[in-house]
Amino acid sequence: MKATKKVGKGDAVKTEPPKRAFTARSLSALLPAVTRPAFRKRSPATVTLFLEWGSIVGPAYASRTLPKKLTAGMLTIACRGPVAMELQHMQAGLIDRINTWCGPNTVVRLRLTQDFQAPADSGRTKRVKPAAVAPVSLPDMPEGPLRSALEALGSRISERGGRRR
Repeated sequence: MKATKKVGKGDAVKTEPPKRAFTARSLSALLPAVTRPAFRKRSPATVTLFLEWGSIVGPAYASRTLPKKLTAGMLTIACRGPVAMELQHMQAGLIDRINTWCGPNTVVRLRLTQDFQAPADSGRTKRVKPAAVAPVSLPDMPEGPLRSALEALGSRISERGGRRR
């Protein structure tokens, strides 16, 4: 579709639309316009910290702690039980580990709070106990510890429904 432009009294002159550049552009030139609105709300370091919390502190602490807020280099961590005291003693190492994951000087201080609320559900469903399954027997094998072990293994696999967990 061609654009028109008025030149004088009622005269219309047809003009070409602006030319498009059909050259390849680098992804790094396009990303800032896309990510700017998201990064106004949360910095990439904060997002990385919240998403990778379990990997940063390990599963033992991840189940009892939760990062709440990162403001001006101070990370607020909600803790359950006596884990706050443990984290207080390992504070320097934890700050170094967080800064290794999220970038230098992301966290300067920790603020530990006692929070007895359970962390948000991670999407796991509760395990349902399967119905009783008949034990597996191997009549073709001779009696012995190998037969007993294989029957126990077969029974356990049958209880799980053949799925690996």
